Amino acid sequence: MDERDVVTCFLRDGGEVLLLRRSESVGSYRGQWGGVAGHVADDEGRDRAPETAARAEISEETGLGDAVTLVRAGDPFTFADEDCGTRWTVHPFLFDCDARDVTANEETTETAWVHPPAILRRETVPRLWTAYDRVRPRVATVRDDREHGSAWLSLRALELLRDEAALAAVGRRDEHETPDRDGDDWPALAALARRVRDARPSMAVLTNRVNHAMHAVGEGGTPAAVERAAREGVERAVGADRQAAERAAAALPDRVATLSRSGSVAAAIRGGDPAAVLVAESRPGGEGVGVAESLADAADVTLTSDAALAFELVAWDADCLLVGADRVLSDGRVVNKAGTRGAALSARATGLDRLVVAAGDKVAADDGYDLEPRAGTELYDGDADVAVANPTFDVTPADAVTAVVTEDGRLDGDDVADLAATHREWAAWDDASGDTAGDGE
Repeated sequence: MDERDVVTCFLRDGGEVLLLRRSESVGSYRGQWGGVAGHVADDEGRDRAPETAARAEISEETGLGDAVTLVRAGDPFTFADEDCGTRWTVHPFLFDCDARDVTANEETTETAWVHPPAILRRETVPRLWTAYDRVRPRVATVRDDREHGSAWLSLRALELLRDEAALAAVGRRDEHETPDRDGDDWPALAALARRVRDARPSMAVLTNRVNHAMHAVGEGGTPAAVERAAREGVERAVGADRQAAERAAAALPDRVATLSRSGSVAAAIRGGDPAAVLVAESRPGGEGVGVAESLADAADVTLTSDAALAFELVAWDADCLLVGADRVLSDGRVVNKAGTRGAALSARATGLDRLVVAAGDKVAADDGYDLEPRAGTELYDGDADVAVANPTFDVTPADAVTAVVTEDGRLDGDDVADLAATHREWAAWDDASGDTAGDGE
């Protein structure tokens, strides 16, 4: 039996992944759907790193090589296909992709951007779900990520709920690996929704979007209903985040300062096309460095330290401060990455606009918050009797914010209060459901 190492790559955009239908020109699995795939060895049979092969195949089969960012390399797995006499070792990869215009080569007859549960319902190459399962979001993805913004993580939470509900709806098979939940009925899915919702209590958008999906299902829902509500939640969230960024983009001047990593901020800056951007390094975590790199092709970018940001707002001649939010409280205060408060107060003192771009789902149902303290050893690992304060987030006063810009425009105090009330209604699904709302199917 032949031994072959291959890569299977999933390109993800807006909660959907790209599938390709294999043509008659390929050597195996003609007419079946798969991800971007190919041999690890190059055309001359020389070994190469799996990630190198993955990126090469993406460029060759889709033309999207410059549009992808690696999210995860999954653990490889091996299976034997007796019909074709081959033992395949599959190296799965997940990439986020910021474009959808596919330029397919002769190996593909058709392409489709689909929600991943479509893999369970299409004629696919063998073990395609197993490959996706190795890279798809889990509770740990949401709980442990310290690089991405809360809107990005809220999509991962909804994707997890959608995928687990789909497995329950279609019926688990031997190749479907261990799920994040204990069982395939409504109580198990409700428990999973609570786990992922509560994994990051500081992030109102994650809480609200999971609650909205479960509220839409209603009491005693089936797995199919949960899958549908989560899928619709993904689509709604993607639209809201995009529209909020577009509205913020329209308000941007030529010289914009920012900090931390927010997908909405990045989209607004690219859409607003300012001439120059000032980016704080954003400790703890330092994700501002990556933000600066990602914007360098679109503007003149200056990276500065958090300590210097207040001075650089003036010295660099910023026109406004643009930040994201992890939580907007009912009184207008904004919970965001540590450093936001100082930056906003400094910008106010110098007369700059302080814009917060955030989907309306980031308005919290209550005024509680969690600053997610990080390990004290990040700052001090010595022997002296020193207390360490190392919060991930801080709280910016409402009067230090010029405007919160959402998909519905700028919010005033009444708007925020109304959204908070709506989000409390969404949360009521949990009070009504308990763990005994019905078995589902």
